[in-house]
Amino acid sequence: MTTERYSPTVTGSLEGLIAAVQQASEEDGLDAALSPAQWALVGPYLQPLELGSGQVLFDQGSSDRSLYLVESGSLSVHYQDLKQRVRLAIVGSGSVVGEGAFFSHRSRSATVQANGTCRLWGLTPLRFAELSNRQPAAALALVMAVGAVLAKRLANRRLRVAAT
Repeated sequence: MTTERYSPTVTGSLEGLIAAVQQASEEDGLDAALSPAQWALVGPYLQPLELGSGQVLFDQGSSDRSLYLVESGSLSVHYQDLKQRVRLAIVGSGSVVGEGAFFSHRSRSATVQANGTCRLWGLTPLRFAELSNRQPAAALALVMAVGAVLAKRLANRRLRVAAT
């Protein structure tokens, strides 16, 4: 087994996300399942993203399958039919959005929009495949943590609709 050196700039750039995950108090928060070394391995595969108030992250029915980890802010998950738009859930810092499409390979089940300024970290399926090939233990830890969020949401009728 080899020991790898981790770039302090990679770990430092994720400090806000790591703190949000550790401090998440919501029922569907991302558990602190990754070690600092694993975060350092995952970090280079994540793309930072800032959203302004009211900006849409993704639309219901879109085919994008990226997964998003929420560092700060909150996002509204809503469904729209021909008659009305219904808010289904609010997702806050320390949690994830997009896990439903990420795992299922299906289109988005709802629209996700920023309630205010948000900072997110995106992971595309391609970048996840690269992470899985190069750092399988870190990739497994990440998907187990995200899978736990999905399981919590599916077990809770109120939160079930937040699985996007």
